[in-house]
Amino acid sequence: MTEKSFFAGFGGQGIISLGQIWVYCAMQEGKNVTFFPFYGAEKRGGIARASVIVSDEEIASPLVTTPDSALVMNGDSLPLCENILKSGGLMVINASLVREAPRRGDLRVVRIDAQGMAEQIGNFRFANMVALGAMAKLTGALGLADIEAILTKFFPEDKRDFVPKNVEAIKAGYGAV
Repeated sequence: MTEKSFFAGFGGQGIISLGQIWVYCAMQEGKNVTFFPFYGAEKRGGIARASVIVSDEEIASPLVTTPDSALVMNGDSLPLCENILKSGGLMVINASLVREAPRRGDLRVVRIDAQGMAEQIGNFRFANMVALGAMAKLTGALGLADIEAILTKFFPEDKRDFVPKNVEAIKAGYGAV
């Protein structure tokens, strides 16, 4: 199994954190990974993207030029993701912020109210973790069986209070698709 994914949104949505947690989970599950973040100079509101590869086999090239799946967290990211996603690829759209539909008819499109679900959990900033759960289930790239233990290892001690809400958000996203 090799899954090449592309996550896109704007600064402040936790795209880079999502990518870091995605590959950390995969590493803890014994998989090979690559992770390339990209973000604009703005502190918040600029572009934020991350490309990741998760594989059971050795990864020959770390570049993700034609992803198998893409996460679109804001409207500005839709055209980019639509242009690079492979034919038949999975596009997960944050329906809270992206009203448009992709123009291509050869994509598997799943809409999820990531921000709305995150707000129900307690904070819109958990939308990235809702999306992580949905992407994990839809791609099969992550098992997430030990997600609480993995997140406890991932977060530094002073941030571990956030683990239960992150787990709740991931499970909500996983269960929503």
